[in-house]
Parts: sequence; structure tokens; C-alpha cells
Amino acid sequence: MKKFFSLLLAISFSLGAFSQMGKVTSALSFIEQNLLDKAKESLDQALVNEKSKDNPKTYFAKGKLAQACFKSENATFKALYPNPLDTAYASYEKALKLDQKGSIEKQYKLNSTYLYLANDYIAQGVKAFEGKEYEPALAAFESNIKISASPNYIGAIDTGIYFNAGLAAYNAKLYDRAVPHFQKCIELKYEGTTPWFLLYNCFINTKDATNAEVTLKKMFEIYPDDKDVIMQLVDYYINNNRPQDAHSYIDIAKAKNPNDHSLWWAEGVIYMRQDKYDDAIASLNKSIELKGDQYDTQFNMGVCYYNKAVEMFQKANEIMDVAKYNVAVAEANKVFIQAIPYFEKASNLKPDDVDSLKNLKELYFRLRTVNPDYEAKYNAIMKRLEGK
Repeated sequence: MKKFFSLLLAISFSLGAFSQMGKVTSALSFIEQNLLDKAKESLDQALVNEKSKDNPKTYFAKGKLAQACFKSENATFKALYPNPLDTAYASYEKALKLDQKGSIEKQYKLNSTYLYLANDYIAQGVKAFEGKEYEPALAAFESNIKISASPNYIGAIDTGIYFNAGLAAYNAKLYDRAVPHFQKCIELKYEGTTPWFLLYNCFINTKDATNAEVTLKKMFEIYPDDKDVIMQLVDYYINNNRPQDAHSYIDIAKAKNPNDHSLWWAEGVIYMRQDKYDDAIASLNKSIELKGDQYDTQFNMGVCYYNKAVEMFQKANEIMDVAKYNVAVAEANKVFIQAIPYFEKASNLKPDDVDSLKNLKELYFRLRTVNPDYEAKYNAIMKRLEGK
């Protein structure tokens, strides 16, 4: 009789465990039928029962349910888990930890569980990025990267995700988090110079001048014939008041592309930054010879003549002799006049540009006593400015 009682007790325990695991089986069946609310009810019961709460299949089922909620178009089902993909990932990972026999791991690989989860994270990240929700997009892309590194991930790693993650971090102004993603793109030679430029901008935005310069130099080593790379180096050295370094890269570029008007323009800008206006005029003039319809070149040429004339006028003011003073002023005015056609050309190339008009207004007014024609031009410019 005692043995009979023990047997009954064992059967009772077994049936109790089976009953709770039956909740997991029911949940999986409800998921297949897209009855996700009922699936959650069953799983919630299984997750609090001593017989099933530590069973790996319970957490596998929870992962599947959370993932199904993410994909569902039903608002009620979507609300069952606040962060369904994170819940799914955490559940799948817990199932692996609880699995002593390795059956769950085999199931993941057989069914490409992590591949599909990683793809869902991509979809989540893209949607967030398109909605300009950059931090959630970054989190999604980084989760994809983490899952893709798992031994249970079956499939090729999408290298573009590193770029997407970097862009999301960059747009969120989380530059430190963007850096490793762009560095990975560079390592994988993905998207050519683009991740290099973005990496450089990350360092600029974090005021890391050392790494910014190192990045540009390394990029130049790999892409020595890329004009944009050279121009970025030139711009960096100009902005950091290192004209000699800027000139050295301009010379390299000009040796390879002597007829590139933009290189002569850049050289002119470097000289302008050094207040070497005659040298700047020579370089800008060469740029205009090669391509005369560039607003920036025409405008900068006008600025060079204007600034040169200002310097001459300031020196004239130091002359005490009236006759010599008048001669010096007349020479300065000749240079002011030389600036006019370039500002006029710039204004024609960009009719809505206010800067050219303002410069012309000042020049016409200053020179109206030198040439009566400038009086009419001054009045015409004033009317145009009033309409702005």
C-alpha cells in the first residue's frame, strides 16, 4: 500500500509538470494562430509556476511571442511588450543559459532564429532612422551587430549595418559611439572615403584635433588622387592657421591636376588668409581662366582687390603731403575700381546674393565722385537691396 501511494504521488507530480508545460505548448500554438493575447496569458502562467518557470522552452516561447508582437499590425498585440525585440533577445538568451542539453541551440541554428531576430532589428532601426529617432535607431543597429556576432547566428554579416549605426550615432551627436562603427567600415573598406570623412567630422566635433589630422593623413595615403581628400586637408590646415602645410598639399594636387580650377581657387584662398593679395589674385585669375562661371572665385577676386585697396587707402592716410596724398588715394581708387567687375559677375551668377550687392553699393558710393556713372549704379543697387 505504501508503494502504491508513492507511485500515485509521482504520477501526480509528473502530471503537474506536464500541465504547466502544456501552457507553453498552448502558447506556441496560439502564436501560430496569431492569437497573441491568449499566448501571453498561457505564458504568464507558465512563467510563475515552479515546474515551468526555469524551463528553457518557456523562454524560447516567450521570445517567439515577443517577436511576433513586434511584427504584428494589431495595436493591442504590439502593446503586450513595451520593447518586444529586446524582450525576445533577452528571452532567447535566457533559454540558452537554462538549456543543459543543447537542444535549444540546435533549434536556433536549424530555424535561423537569430538571423530573423537580427533582421527585425534592422527593420526597427530603419524605421526609427527615417523618423529621425536616431538614438533608438542606433540601439537597434547595435543590437543587430551584437546578435550577428553570436555563434548561434547563421548567415552573412551585413557590413552596411556598421555604417547605419555610425550614421545614427552621428546624427544623434553621439560622436564617441559613432567612431568605432566608422572605423569598422574603414577596416572593411565599405563606402570608400565616406566613413573616413564622417570619422574626421566626429573628431572635429569632439575637438580631437590630433585624431582628426591623423585620420586625414591616413586617408590621403590610401586615396592620394582623390581631390576631395586633398581639399579637406587643405581646409583643415587653413582653419588651423597652418598655411605652409596647406600649400604643400595644394602643390601635390596641382602637380597631378594642373588644369583643375578648384585647386587654383583653393590656393588663392590660402593666400587670402595670409593677406597676400597679389599672390591670391594671381591664383584666382588662373582659376577664372580655367572656369570663369564660378561664383566663389569671382567673389573672392573682388574681395582681394577691395582689401588691397583698403590697405593702400590706409597707407595714404599716413601721408602728410597733400599732393602725394592725392596721388596715393587715386591709386587706391584704381584698385577699388578693379574689384567692381568681379562683384558684378558674382552678382550675375547668383542674383539673390546680398553680399555682392552690399559690396557693390559701397564701391559705387565711394567712387561716385570719380566716375559719374557710379551714381546711377548706386541708386539701382539700393532699389535691389530694398527689395531683399
